[in-house]
Amino acid sequence: MKIAVTGGIGSGKSYFCRLLADYGISVYDCDAGAKRLMAQSAELQEGLRRLVGDGVYINKVLQKNVLAKFLLASEANKLAVDEVVHPAVAADFLSSGLDWLESAILFDSGFYRRVHFDKIVCVSAPLDVRVRRVMNRDGISREKAMEWIGRQLGQQEVERRSDYVIINDGRELHPQIQELLKQINNK
Repeated sequence: MKIAVTGGIGSGKSYFCRLLADYGISVYDCDAGAKRLMAQSAELQEGLRRLVGDGVYINKVLQKNVLAKFLLASEANKLAVDEVVHPAVAADFLSSGLDWLESAILFDSGFYRRVHFDKIVCVSAPLDVRVRRVMNRDGISREKAMEWIGRQLGQQEVERRSDYVIINDGRELHPQIQELLKQINNK
């Protein structure tokens, strides 16, 4: 059974996934996987070079500012980069031997169409909690945190598309995790 964990920035997805380790569950982190592949995969690097230009890698080191400039230039550029990176991440996950995956932009990016997930878990938190978490974590203003949150698919829509919702508002998560695992294991 393949299970995806998603939720907006500041919802506490990563914290939730760390807690899953207490139950013997390892979770594939899409962000970490993408960064690792962009640093190590010759095939992915070649795809980005063809798309962005030779300057995207210097001495086999990703030039994040070059990639960011390309990504921010247009929605078409962002989608084109996704078409290079996401298939590599999906293949890496499928070959990882792991059954759980964490992706903040599972729906936004269409990644859920690349891998069949039997269940999708949304980690959710009230907006004020999310804003505070993002501000504290990244040392940014409330306005910037709101801007980042606003760029993602709305939390209610993510919850609606998910099979399970974990409320991460500061309460103890273990009871919710235990109930989630019980429901998943009974299906």
